[in-house]
Amino acid sequence: MSCSSIGRQLVACLLNISEARRKDLVETVARSAIIDKYGNQREGITVLNIFNDLDYNRSVITIVASIHLIKEAILSACESACSLIDMNTHDGIHPCMGAVDLVPLYPLGEDVGLDDCGKEAQALATALTERVPGSSAFLFGWADSPQHRALALRRKQMGWFRQCHDISIIQPDVGPQPNNRYGITGVGASPYVMNCNVSINTQDLALGRYVASALRESSPAGVPGVQVMALPHEGAVEIACNVESVCGQSPLFSSHDKEQWPSFSIEGHKFYHAPASLITARVAELAGQRGVAIKGTALVGFTPRECKRLAEGAITKSIGEFWRELQ
Repeated sequence: MSCSSIGRQLVACLLNISEARRKDLVETVARSAIIDKYGNQREGITVLNIFNDLDYNRSVITIVASIHLIKEAILSACESACSLIDMNTHDGIHPCMGAVDLVPLYPLGEDVGLDDCGKEAQALATALTERVPGSSAFLFGWADSPQHRALALRRKQMGWFRQCHDISIIQPDVGPQPNNRYGITGVGASPYVMNCNVSINTQDLALGRYVASALRESSPAGVPGVQVMALPHEGAVEIACNVESVCGQSPLFSSHDKEQWPSFSIEGHKFYHAPASLITARVAELAGQRGVAIKGTALVGFTPRECKRLAEGAITKSIGEFWRELQ
């Protein structure tokens, strides 16, 4: 099958699990997506990338497959993670509420829409709670029908941003009352979301929160599609950004922003996302106003176009563990 025909059906999942310090465990979870219970490699599935953050104790595993194959791959990885991660003993700076914290589905191919991914995410959430007794989920985006509430809103409603969680009062959308072992998992679908994290050379978390607030989409001069937290990280402060895709015309952040915003299409609708260079420049400007320089930028995974291109090549060549090629 050609790359172009494979690409038309592709869906990406950036699986977030609450473990990064045990590398073997994380790779076991990743391999569960591409190896079946008989030890055979699943055709048509690839793990493109594994991003680990030790301070956050959080990993992001990029799984890509066709819409018809993605659910089983993700479920196998989730089952593995739930069997290996106990939230009673989890320790990390990054907010989280579940052993499998987040299961977002993103359409990559021309023949896959947001409604398709939303239905697949709903089925996935139900199947997860059946396969892992005691697990539970909340829904967001196109899986949250008919409201289509965004992930940031659903996380706020669940208390995800709070340091101390009373898991017993959370009402899941799917499954039983959450327990302390598995926590609760966010499952949903949306246009592609990237992570762009910029470190500033300070330990002043108040300054980091000022930068995050000014950068956030909801701010008067914020960047469209950008949701932000400021977190202590490796002796500095990291401005951790979720870069959501926005529909319509390419935004123009300011008169100085001449860079073309990268774009991709879903069912004929054009979506744009803020380039990492713009986010980095804006963080540098805001921190620089307080005399603080940036230390660097880390991208988690790929842009939508990169994700699709790499997945097409990996699946065509039956490279399941593509992350090793990157290493």
